[in-house]
Amino acid sequence: MARMSKEQRLAELHQRALRQFNDIQSALRDERLQCLQDRRFYSLAGAQWEGPLQDIYENKPKFEVNKVHLAVIRIINEYRNNRITVDYVSKDDQEQSLADVCDGLFRADEKDSVAEEAYDNAFEEAVAGGFGAWRLRTVYEDESDEDNERQRIKIEPIFDADSSVFFDLNAKRQDKADAKHCYVITSMTRESYRDMWDDNPSDWPKIIHQFEFDWCTPDVVYVAEYYEVEEVSETLRIFQSIDGTEEKYREADFENDPELENTLAAIGTREVRQRKIKRKKVHKYIMSGGRVLEDAGYIAGNCIPIVPVYGKRWFVDNIERCMGHVRLAKDAQRLKNMQLSKLGEISALSSVEKPIMTPEQVAGHQMMWAEDNLKDYPYLLVNPITGPDGSQQIGGPVAYTKPPQVPPAMAALLQITEQDMQEILGNQAGADKVVSNISGEAVEMIQQRLDMQAYIYMSNFAKGQRRSGEIWLSMAKEIYVEEGRKMKTVSPEGKTSQIEMMRPIIGETGEVELENDLTSANFDVDVDVGPSSQSKRAAMVKALTGMLAITDDPQTKQILQSMALMNMEGEGISDIREYFRKQMVRAGVIKPTDEEAAEMQAEAQGRQDPNAIFLQAAAEEATAKAAKARADTVKTIADAELSRAKTAETMAKAGIAEQDIAINAAQVSQQNVIPEPQGMPIVNPLQ
Repeated sequence: MARMSKEQRLAELHQRALRQFNDIQSALRDERLQCLQDRRFYSLAGAQWEGPLQDIYENKPKFEVNKVHLAVIRIINEYRNNRITVDYVSKDDQEQSLADVCDGLFRADEKDSVAEEAYDNAFEEAVAGGFGAWRLRTVYEDESDEDNERQRIKIEPIFDADSSVFFDLNAKRQDKADAKHCYVITSMTRESYRDMWDDNPSDWPKIIHQFEFDWCTPDVVYVAEYYEVEEVSETLRIFQSIDGTEEKYREADFENDPELENTLAAIGTREVRQRKIKRKKVHKYIMSGGRVLEDAGYIAGNCIPIVPVYGKRWFVDNIERCMGHVRLAKDAQRLKNMQLSKLGEISALSSVEKPIMTPEQVAGHQMMWAEDNLKDYPYLLVNPITGPDGSQQIGGPVAYTKPPQVPPAMAALLQITEQDMQEILGNQAGADKVVSNISGEAVEMIQQRLDMQAYIYMSNFAKGQRRSGEIWLSMAKEIYVEEGRKMKTVSPEGKTSQIEMMRPIIGETGEVELENDLTSANFDVDVDVGPSSQSKRAAMVKALTGMLAITDDPQTKQILQSMALMNMEGEGISDIREYFRKQMVRAGVIKPTDEEAAEMQAEAQGRQDPNAIFLQAAAEEATAKAAKARADTVKTIADAELSRAKTAETMAKAGIAEQDIAINAAQVSQQNVIPEPQGMPIVNPLQ
């Protein structure tokens, strides 16, 4: 079988992608259309009258009292006051410092890419319509520098996600981690499409226009980013070094570094075995209804870089359904608008009883009666009428008009509709109606009851944030690998610092290790749902000031006061917060950072008291003298020991000499002995 050319492969992929997208769009079209209508309903003026009501009330007043909008904004405000953050957690608690580095790098990427815009847009679309999304993308650190190929991860919003983001129908997880493909649709004008891609939609095959989704309309042309997950087989080569340790390398490592194999052989490392492995990679294509416009290749990481967020989500009839906070309140809101419009129409009619007269009575006075509302005449004139007998008679109005009355059913329905909307949307006014004689705990209970309306949206958004952290880590492990690269990190308090990636250090075993090495980073991703930094500080100040009233210890009071001042918010108070933090660090209450510890050490060396310097010098001098005296004593003792040793040696030598003399004398005396007569003593001539 001949190998398929690249053009044939892309053409086959394009046909498969079109069929897949048509199936997805056909299954989700009605659901996503409702999501779009819900977002229009709460946010656009006049959208609450769209549909059949538009024709019924075409020539009648159409008032809107948009209470749904207020309910959605309250949930959005609750989220913005309780931001959700990503936290990387080490699985074995041994690399928590590297996990903290990942936290700082993630926050830095969020700050540089203004990720709050992406998060806020996705959350608002999820709360209002039911579905939102954002994306992660790698960009060059400095696009103007052609020699700088370093990349950073950028978090970008996806607008109108309910109309532009479509995942694999077989993906059942809410975060779509199990999806095999994904589409992100954008629209372009026909002229822009032709200029950018040199392709004319008029030349597309007719089969393209037979799909339910029309890729080309008279006004716009749709272009899709198509992400496909592929399982790639790779050869893993295991080498053994001279000390017996094993090292693993992929084929890509040798392709990127042609001299790697020679380097390993030069240091005595030899290959011991190979192993086939499979891993996921994501292939990105740009396509339209006509063809694949660009093969963008494999992207960084092994995850589709699109993060979906749902308001409320479930599966019914094997179709993914979702909705936000608007859909269930739409009918009650429409009914309220209809009632208020009818009530306004009734109220617009004149409430003054108008006289009904014959033409004969007002003949010649028509202008006077017509201008009475403007000129407020003191009296009005009428003509006498002719009686049955021909005489003129003065007569009053034949009758009077009656002002319109509000039907009792409408008044009752208005009250019922208001109650229904409060039950569906939550009684936002409940927290504002604070009675003076209730406790603070009761107020907090009211607020907690209102917060439960937003809990499901916050919980579902936290799942999206967790998925975003997983995608970021998979991308960072591939692009943040340059040795010696200086990168910015951001602390939880918002302070920026700098770290060096892949910095060689001496480990605990004495071997050279790489610090801040993300290639082997394998962390759990957790999320923290809580109040914003400003809200946390306000709550802390409130708690600290409350503790001051029950504390009698002066030192504890001073610490509590310093902590309260250190966490206060306000214009021009940053210097005060910094001052009290330094005081707490010097007192040992707060653990200093590396910079603060270095600064304290430098201050201690540069700002010593003169008396302390004198005392220290005197102590050093006394120590030196004592050391010299000890040395002299030791020398004296050593000399005495040496003298004793020499004396002993001399005495020992003298003893040996006396012994030799005695032995020699004994030998001589034995040779000169004269036998004595019997009975006479022997006399030694030497004695």
